[in-house]
Amino acid sequence: MRGKCIEEFEVAQVDESRARTITETDVVQFSWISGDVNPMHTDAVHSAQSPIGQRIAHGALGLSVATGLSASLGYLDGTAIAALGIDEWKFLKPILFNDTIRLRATVVSARPTTKPDRGVLVRRMDLLNQRDEVVQTGLMTTLVLTHTGRDAVLNQS
Repeated sequence: MRGKCIEEFEVAQVDESRARTITETDVVQFSWISGDVNPMHTDAVHSAQSPIGQRIAHGALGLSVATGLSASLGYLDGTAIAALGIDEWKFLKPILFNDTIRLRATVVSARPTTKPDRGVLVRRMDLLNQRDEVVQTGLMTTLVLTHTGRDAVLNQS
């Protein structure tokens, strides 16, 4: 179990993920999976006449990729119990086809709960494009094992 326990997170700790390019294929597949076939995502002629002037990725696709980039950091592998919420999520700029995005995660708080085996981790998640512009931002709250909880899990194995 390589993930961190709640006691190992420090407020203001910042981690950045690897980068990932958002392709036309990503957007087309997300359109069909989600059922969101809005022409801003799927119709080049329509979107060329829009204020943005081109097709854009779904906001929810960016959010989904942010969760994957968060997982790629590895520090919750085996220690995350559950996602508790996504709050204050804002879509600040469009994600364009072929934008390369990465995640900057900043620990806002890390505290134990009244149950000795778990704690609550709150992180500010900033999704940045290749121009270092924040395109999406919000808070993700995760229930995480404590050292006591991790030890109990390891002893059951």
